[in-house]
Amino acid sequence: MKNGKTCLYEDLKRQILTMELAPDEALDEVILSARYGLSRTPVREVFRRLAGEGYIDIRENRGARVISMNHSTLRNFFLVAPMMYAAIGRLAVQNFTPRQLIDLKDTQYRFRHATTSRDALAMVVENNRFHWIMGEMAGNPYLQPSLERLLIDHARIGNTFFRPRDKDMEQRLDLSACHHDSFIEAIERRDEAAVVDLVFEHWELSRENMEIFITPQGMTADALVDLSRNLSPEKSS
Repeated sequence: MKNGKTCLYEDLKRQILTMELAPDEALDEVILSARYGLSRTPVREVFRRLAGEGYIDIRENRGARVISMNHSTLRNFFLVAPMMYAAIGRLAVQNFTPRQLIDLKDTQYRFRHATTSRDALAMVVENNRFHWIMGEMAGNPYLQPSLERLLIDHARIGNTFFRPRDKDMEQRLDLSACHHDSFIEAIERRDEAAVVDLVFEHWELSRENMEIFITPQGMTADALVDLSRNLSPEKSS
């Protein structure tokens, strides 16, 4: 059975990734202590751990807050993400272990189930886990920390992708799940070129939807999807 400290750590990570906790939202130490049956010391320890992993920001006189997102950070995300994923893919092919491949397949099974049932929160979590395992497969101590930070924003931006509102978005989502299967097959046969090609196909599949996240802070995933309709080429022409 998980203790309160572990539950708090895992719950906060999940809530940040799924946007249940919004960017820059304050985390109330007192409320969390009472909710999880913890003293304030272990809550602060969890905060420090999450801060070290890039999930929250701790500042004097501001307390702990969910890591923010702004135009600058998002611009950097879009510039770096495809290059990072391509490098991770190449190294994953070269260095993966059988155990990691099993973990990847198990995660994809759960992602497929979430996709079929259109469970947006589960899709965010399992998609994040899928790409995290690929990073683990790469086995590079320089890339892994950067990937983990990148995945936080990818998950938050990607919330729009996992809440399809039309047939095109539905098809993109289903194709995304197929890409995951193709990643597994290409890694298993150690086809580095195929993995890199898939990285860019997979990236383009969701890029347009994710770009609508470059909007004022505080907007919910549903509001962002609505905004994407207003920003579509048909409406702006």
